[in-house]
Amino acid sequence: MRWRDRYGLRRLRGPKVAKFDREATDADIEALIAFAKSRRGVEFYVEPETFATDTTAVAVADDGEWTRRRVGAPAVIRKVAHNLGLPVYDVNLTGYPARMRAYKRPESGDGS
Repeated sequence: MRWRDRYGLRRLRGPKVAKFDREATDADIEALIAFAKSRRGVEFYVEPETFATDTTAVAVADDGEWTRRRVGAPAVIRKVAHNLGLPVYDVNLTGYPARMRAYKRPESGDGS
């Protein structure tokens, strides 16, 4: 069976991959989608590719909870955001939202 490029990872990213990182996978994109569908007020923030890290996106909910995943190329997360009807921003232009920095992760309850 031929591998399908479900989210455009291969088509939209181009030929290069960061030297020290792994490539984005469908699982990365699906984790962002699941996060967005299970929380309110989600916005995506695209982080640029660096020499060591592939392009990533941070999904931030209205309460400040967030998650970061590889996306391969900005066009991939823009397509996902468009399909979900959610905004996407370039973190170099907008910075991160204050609610993200203020978010306190719940205690694990195991004393750590």
